[in-house]
Amino acid sequence: MPSSSSASRPPSLDGVAAQRWQALSRGPSAWLHEEVARRMEQRLAWIKLQPQAWAHWQPLRGGMEAHALLCQRYPQAARYVVEPTPAAQAAAKRQLSQPWWHPKAWRSPVTQFAPPADGAVQMLWANMLLHMADNPQSLIQHWQRALSVDGFVMFSCLGPDTLAELRALYQRLGWPPPAHEFTDMHDWGDMLIAAGFAEPVMDMERITLSFATPARLLQELRGLGRNLHVQRFAGLRGRVWQTQLQAGLAHAPLTLSFEVIYGHAFKAKPRLNVRPETTLSVDQMRDALKAAKTYPKLA
Repeated sequence: MPSSSSASRPPSLDGVAAQRWQALSRGPSAWLHEEVARRMEQRLAWIKLQPQAWAHWQPLRGGMEAHALLCQRYPQAARYVVEPTPAAQAAAKRQLSQPWWHPKAWRSPVTQFAPPADGAVQMLWANMLLHMADNPQSLIQHWQRALSVDGFVMFSCLGPDTLAELRALYQRLGWPPPAHEFTDMHDWGDMLIAAGFAEPVMDMERITLSFATPARLLQELRGLGRNLHVQRFAGLRGRVWQTQLQAGLAHAPLTLSFEVIYGHAFKAKPRLNVRPETTLSVDQMRDALKAAKTYPKLA
């Protein structure tokens, strides 16, 4: 993890490139994102709190199928959908809104396609998002403000062992890294506590995907994200580079491994600012002594 001066950003991530990635139009949710969301949704069975309102952060990339699962789990809860740009927000509204004549449109709570007010929700869901954020600490603090006290955040992201096979191939070929470095799960826990969350629970699993051809492997990668490393290739690459990459992939097992980090934490009650000394007037001390006399004595 970087030092405290750079703790607001994942290691080696280009913040400008991350912001451009956020502004790009969204295609269908990646298969891996939907699968991770399905596994994360099952973990909600461990949490007893039933939210009256919840927010889904960036479902277009995090998983549209997951949104339906959450609606089924909390059918009477109010819902908020948050996307980073007006175009993405409009796209989410088109895909997630029920037509007025649909029976569910009359029975289900209305979905708000806007960020929730501070303290408005009891659950905030963010799938496969933090590792691509240019300032994740600020984002986590935003989530904390949106939650009511004792509400919880549920999130997943990629960990540092992700794409080990591709990183090794790029290193053998003498190329810059294929992706920026991803933050360790213990550091995510530290950031949650710094943002005002309590009792963070972090977990990790590895998922390995196999592919029939190098072209199919690269297609899957394009759906997952972009290379945001500050030392990535500075310009466009040509056919020679693509031929080298596909030849390198053909001589290695066509697999990609992903370290998936899951985390949840509850919003703690605000801490009281206690001054090192307190000054009381004589009248205040007299009132305090009178109040103490009214307490019942212990047997």
